[in-house]
Amino acid sequence: MSDFSTLKESSLHSTLKKIYAYQNNGQTEVELNNHIYDIVTKENEIIEIQNQNLNHLLPKIKDTIEKGMKIKVVHPVIVTKHIELYDKDKNLIKRTKSPVKGCIYSIFKELKGIYPVLLEKSFTLEVPFITITEIRIQEDLPVQSENKLRRFKRNWNKQNKKLNEILESRTFKCGEDYLSLLPSELPQEFYSKDLEKELKEAKMPARIYKNANLILWVFHKMKLIELTKTEKRRKYYKIKQT
Repeated sequence: MSDFSTLKESSLHSTLKKIYAYQNNGQTEVELNNHIYDIVTKENEIIEIQNQNLNHLLPKIKDTIEKGMKIKVVHPVIVTKHIELYDKDKNLIKRTKSPVKGCIYSIFKELKGIYPVLLEKSFTLEVPFITITEIRIQEDLPVQSENKLRRFKRNWNKQNKKLNEILESRTFKCGEDYLSLLPSELPQEFYSKDLEKELKEAKMPARIYKNANLILWVFHKMKLIELTKTEKRRKYYKIKQT
């Protein structure tokens, strides 16, 4: 696929799909049970590659599980992103490195949309940590993005994303896998500021530790932690015993 592809599926998604199909001896773009799946293995297990908007997958995941099939969702975290800016004649103008780095806690923004299935026995979440190159095309004037989500117009548009490398991956199947993300230094009863403090001390970016409330919300919805008390509008939790 060309770096300047205009298809909805980016090179990033396409490459990840090919890699996981090869690793799992699967076929891509399989129509089954009124769905088109990214990958179906010979053992009839489903693999879906989803870079963002995991909530859009929820009905598909639920239906797949209800039909007695196993499903794995692969949701990559971008830890390094290089940006290549081209003119309209496809000449490279400059190459830069984005200061934004993803980490494992980046997934919680997406997990809030699929928390009802995270602990289903037939469900697995795999998080590969990747490096990518984002292709941008310079425009003559500031423009809105194709998805209309920009707050401010820019003088470039995204054209494609390419996978550079898969560094490692992390798999989540059970409650213990998710709870391992809670810092061990948390007190027995904790609230969002406790988690924020530990994440800040662990050198997490501000956008991560300032979302401590969201992380606890997901854990509470998953019934992995339970509310113990509310004091001065602070909600205190503890890890739920199984």
